[in-house]
Amino acid sequence: MLGAGLIKLRGDPAWRDFTALYYHFETQPLPNPLSRWFHFLPKPVLRFGVGFNHLAELIAPWLVFWPRFARLIGGAMIILFQVALILSGNLSFLNWLTIIPALACFDDSFWSRILPKILVRRAEQAALSAAPSKAMHLTACAVVGLVALLSFQPVVNMLSPHQVMNTSFDPLDLVNTYGAFGTVGRERLNVVFEGTDAAVSDESADWKPYLYKGLPLELDKMPPQIAPYQLRLDWQMWFAAMSTPNRYPWTLHLVWKLLHNNPGALSLFKDNPFPGNPPRYVRAILYQYEFRDPANSKGAWWSRKELGVWLPPLSADDPRLIEWLQRAGWLP
Repeated sequence: MLGAGLIKLRGDPAWRDFTALYYHFETQPLPNPLSRWFHFLPKPVLRFGVGFNHLAELIAPWLVFWPRFARLIGGAMIILFQVALILSGNLSFLNWLTIIPALACFDDSFWSRILPKILVRRAEQAALSAAPSKAMHLTACAVVGLVALLSFQPVVNMLSPHQVMNTSFDPLDLVNTYGAFGTVGRERLNVVFEGTDAAVSDESADWKPYLYKGLPLELDKMPPQIAPYQLRLDWQMWFAAMSTPNRYPWTLHLVWKLLHNNPGALSLFKDNPFPGNPPRYVRAILYQYEFRDPANSKGAWWSRKELGVWLPPLSADDPRLIEWLQRAGWLP
């Protein structure tokens, strides 16, 4: 939590001038059914949301080490913040995992007031029969010592003005540094793969899109609720759309698989527009997507503008594609 808060203060100025949420709900990896509602909230409410983000990530983590009253406030802030993120977007299982350690801020006397009495009695009985062994105590001490030792470099990184957002500092990835959304995109970009079985690959061909399961593509479709499940292709294509195929070379391998109707690759998409025979050509087009205002949307959720070709039309016998895949080791 603290790493995520610090990377925001050191990163995008939108977090410092309290305008980050003007863009976040529209440009986040996978919007959900409520994301558009959050996006069009009044700007003072969105600015308040940025302020609460800073409180939850920069102040609440310190409160969990304080006496009981402060600890309860810190835990409540962290959980409320994560619930807001869960309601406003599909950030996979990350928010749910963050809630779990925050539950430790609430002691037995707190839970005994809100949980069913039968659970409270069973917990009390279990506590009476639970006696930590010497081996358990020594193991816990060893783990604490190891984590403390491995945390040195992540803590130095977190305090550094040149903080790195997501990095591991040991070979086994046991203790790492983490930070989310240090930069907020100002526009939503989306790469759409399209195929055609036409003899020519120009604009006169009938290009059919490969629909994603979560990323927006159809303008009249409400974003689905996916989290806590994570759609790996959709998630990675959100990053790829902000870059180039050279930075995401596996997209060329994906095109090769689409050109051969590979079942594994097709299972990552919502459906297969070429169920009989594979397409003759596959290309990828870059679009900019924007939420439509519900007041005048006429049933549409999105509007979009074509920005250009992200990958040119490629065929299964294209020597450029074959050579590149062989060089990358994906073809013999």
